[in-house]
Amino acid sequence: MSNKKGSRRIVVSQMKKVSLAILLVGLSTQLQAIELLSGFGGEAGFGELAMLPNDDDSSNALNLPFGINFFGQDFSRFFINNNGNISFLSPLESYTPIAFPVASQPMIAPYWADVDTRAGQAPDPVGSNRVYVASPTADSVVVTWHNVGYFPAQNDKQNNFQLVLQKTPGTTNGSFSAEFRYDRLQWTTGSASGGVNGLGGTPAQAGYDAGNNVNYEVLPGSFSNEVLNLVNLSNVSTATPGLWRFSFNNGALPGQTAENAFLPVVVDGSYQFEFNVQLNQRVFVDPLVAVGYDYEVSGGNQFTSVLLPLLAADTDGYAIYALGDMTPGGLLGTVAGGTVFHFATPLSGFTVAGIDTAAMLDPANTTAFVTGLTFLNAGVVQMSQTPITTLVAQVPEPSSYAMLLCGLAGLLAMRRKMRA
Repeated sequence: MSNKKGSRRIVVSQMKKVSLAILLVGLSTQLQAIELLSGFGGEAGFGELAMLPNDDDSSNALNLPFGINFFGQDFSRFFINNNGNISFLSPLESYTPIAFPVASQPMIAPYWADVDTRAGQAPDPVGSNRVYVASPTADSVVVTWHNVGYFPAQNDKQNNFQLVLQKTPGTTNGSFSAEFRYDRLQWTTGSASGGVNGLGGTPAQAGYDAGNNVNYEVLPGSFSNEVLNLVNLSNVSTATPGLWRFSFNNGALPGQTAENAFLPVVVDGSYQFEFNVQLNQRVFVDPLVAVGYDYEVSGGNQFTSVLLPLLAADTDGYAIYALGDMTPGGLLGTVAGGTVFHFATPLSGFTVAGIDTAAMLDPANTTAFVTGLTFLNAGVVQMSQTPITTLVAQVPEPSSYAMLLCGLAGLLAMRRKMRA
């Protein structure tokens, strides 16, 4: 145990499904967050206690019911750490999160912060402020941090979240997914990490880390008070606030292949990404949809090439424009799907246009439009991808959509940011 002291525009499409969900961003109002999985037995329905009430302890080494391939490393066991994460090589007692990448410590961290489960449970129901583990099937493991408090033994604010590891069906090569489910987030920091009443100091970090000083992903808001907003966001759908999912297929790193692309976070209508790249490495990012996109990178890096998908319904290729200048003077060139387009000079932003509406890209389809990108510099990339969407009045079903779109028939030029 540790020693603690002292958008862009509205558009026209013939899609039969229209996403009208709105993602609210703000710490003051929590949406109806995703429910935690339960019904696994035990005193609270989340399975067995992973460890006794403690501060900074870990479970014994636990066997996984299926082997996983995590960033090219094979694991058959894991450790549950009280402080909101699991590790694979050894227990981790660190209570103040360390910015990824963390050397030699492969880990998955739905909410790495100073959890303290020593506080009494009254008046909360039996089973609160505890960490549980269950294996509901031979292909899944669920770890639950149920209404947990923060150091030193405070439970006036509670976090209720879960990690689900799921074997990819039909595979034998270690492919799996990791799912974060956030039902309630009320505190960010223990007092030993500089927090006061659960806030401030060095707040929680969420994401995963290969432990190789190269590959990792950090969720938005980490190391700030906005990490509480993970309960309102999702990289799956705006209809599932608090749900985050990451796939590790065939040992391939997220972003390494089109089949295992980085998934975005929808913030104010833009698809937000943050990831690490090596020089000349192509990564694939996967937004949810459209007839065009604005791509923009911040923090000093620049794009050097783009590889766009070949869609069956798209025979005319794509037009590439300077960001914000869809005029003949802003045209950088055209390119067919499946062909790499190299920019004459590195750019901090560009626009892709010309996705045929006949492609009918479903905004709920997370493999609808996968993009390959290369960058000028190695290191962390922060970029956004804002869809240029299109809306038509002719949407046959359901009737509620049809009535709404009738009211929008005269507004086809209106600017709107599509949220998927």
